[in-house]
Amino acid sequence: MNAPLGDSPRSLTGLHVVDADGAKVGTVQQVYRDDATNDPEWITVRTGLFGMRETFIPLAGVRRTGDELHVPHDKETIKAAPRIDADGHLDPSEEAELYRHYGMARPGAPSPGDASDPGGESGSGGMPSPGSGGTPDPGGTSGAGGTPLG
Repeated sequence: MNAPLGDSPRSLTGLHVVDADGAKVGTVQQVYRDDATNDPEWITVRTGLFGMRETFIPLAGVRRTGDELHVPHDKETIKAAPRIDADGHLDPSEEAELYRHYGMARPGAPSPGDASDPGGESGSGGMPSPGSGGTPDPGGTSGAGGTPLG
């Protein structure tokens, strides 16, 4: 996955997220880094009625224009993403569930049907490789113990 425009994760917090159709989705709340590479991999965006829910969106394929972050997914796909608490570490099974939802393969994971994966799934029962998952970056909004620091 490419880091969006070389920006630091902290500079993404507060940007307005715009979907593939040009509709406003919400505002970036937190940036999660990949445990293995330390690269920004996910953002959370406050969505839902009264902005009470944070939804994960992968950073793969995003582009920044001014104070907007354009994502290659439509608003309905984003709103239908699996509910995962954005209050700490994103574990590998949660990350795998999110990638499936967005129809994406985890960066560095074998593709279904890959020659090294004759069964069409990874050797760990469909789970991403070790080192996957994500940790929120200190550019987030909340307190202590593995949660983002403000």
